[in-house]
Amino acid sequence: MDKQIISRDGTLIVHDLTGEGPAVILVSGAMATGATMAPLAARLADRFTVIAYDRRGRGESGDTAPYAVDREVEDLAVLIEAAGGEAALYGVGAGGALALEAAASGLPVRQVAVYEAPFSDHKDGGRERAEYVRRLAEALGEDRRGDAVELYLRLTGMAEEMIQRARSSPLWADMESLAPTLSYDAGVMRDGLLPRERVVVIAVPVLAMAGGASSPWLHAAARDVANLAPQGTYRLLEGQTRMVDPDVLTPVLTEFFAD
Repeated sequence: MDKQIISRDGTLIVHDLTGEGPAVILVSGAMATGATMAPLAARLADRFTVIAYDRRGRGESGDTAPYAVDREVEDLAVLIEAAGGEAALYGVGAGGALALEAAASGLPVRQVAVYEAPFSDHKDGGRERAEYVRRLAEALGEDRRGDAVELYLRLTGMAEEMIQRARSSPLWADMESLAPTLSYDAGVMRDGLLPRERVVVIAVPVLAMAGGASSPWLHAAARDVANLAPQGTYRLLEGQTRMVDPDVLTPVLTEFFAD
């Protein structure tokens, strides 16, 4: 990350800019930084000017308390301004929910593509999210970052054996360093239910995707986003999981963003 911009509240937002063509901004999800998007950015750079950035509180970007989702929308607004005044957005996970919120807020966005934005559209999902948010706040309030990461991994459906294996991984320290931003993603996701009143006002094309090997509820969430968006399209990427292969994703995004 070698470029810097100051958001409207004075927060430093660090990003990489590669390629040439219409601007595309990549919005990372939970437990990720702009570097996570680097392989996809490299592939899209053949056709687009691609911006991969560290969301506030992550990587090399700054942070300003108190957190608010509106501040993250403002971060995208200044990145769009720096990109020439208009951009397409691609977001994964909670980053997809943030991209949808940015479009609903009226930012100058051409298209929005989201991959597995984890919306649940039933009451049990709402209760599960509320319990997660409560326990997450407790863990972070007591600076139990490892426990916070475990809570998130369980929320994603990761098996206990894999969670314990992750704890002994060299990457665990990096995950703990990002733990405070889990509360930011919880804010973006609100009650975890699909924000119907926001999606229906998005006036640009929306592509909602899920991996064929992912949980069926993520397929349903993507279909619901596509059905609610006035110009929505649903796409299932066969054989893919949350860790979608950039080689599979790139042609899909290229086709969508080139329209």
